[in-house]
Amino acid sequence: MSPIAANLQAIRRRISEALQGDSRAVRLVAVSKSQPREAIRDAFDAGASDFGESYVQDALPKIAALGDLDATWHFIGQVQSNKAREIAGRFDWVHGVDRLRIAEALSKARPEGMAPLDVCIQVNISGEDSKGGVTPGEALALARQVAPLPRLRLRGLMGMASFTDDVTAQRAQFAKLARARDEIAAAGIGLDTLSMGMSQDFEAALAEGSTLVRIGTAIFGQRT
Repeated sequence: MSPIAANLQAIRRRISEALQGDSRAVRLVAVSKSQPREAIRDAFDAGASDFGESYVQDALPKIAALGDLDATWHFIGQVQSNKAREIAGRFDWVHGVDRLRIAEALSKARPEGMAPLDVCIQVNISGEDSKGGVTPGEALALARQVAPLPRLRLRGLMGMASFTDDVTAQRAQFAKLARARDEIAAAGIGLDTLSMGMSQDFEAALAEGSTLVRIGTAIFGQRT
């Protein structure tokens, strides 16, 4: 068994243990940004099917070269307007929609022959200036604007907790995203995805209802 396959096995075990018998389906996105194609293929052979990329110019050649894989590609970086066409045409998910202008650009650029682009609204749950996203209180207003756009499918919310080992602090921040989701659902906009939790905090995220975790280092090792 390769190191990547062993890491994936360990992560799946930890996810199962964190769910404590909860039957909730959790999507595991292997964050492959800055990873070579061979590592991605290794992860795919070990059962990973969802991959996360943050840099368009780095991702597109990999997506093309790995076109034989039945993989789902997630753009998890900051979306720039001038990259909207490339992102909308090559990715299946976008996790960082934080402005109506970006959502409109992605909607306009999504090729008509493709399935709707799955998107998540990014919410700043840590309050840090270094992280993008709308405030939790602004999430509903943006959801109302994004949900009707053609060629997009609003799936949920994405958030990142501050980098801390304090599990109580992690859970408090992730709980903000869950409450924002509940507020949006109460307004009649159904969401099925809470994209929250990374290598250092995914168990806290799962405890607060995460349905999608984005794991890089714990699968591939430290990036070089």
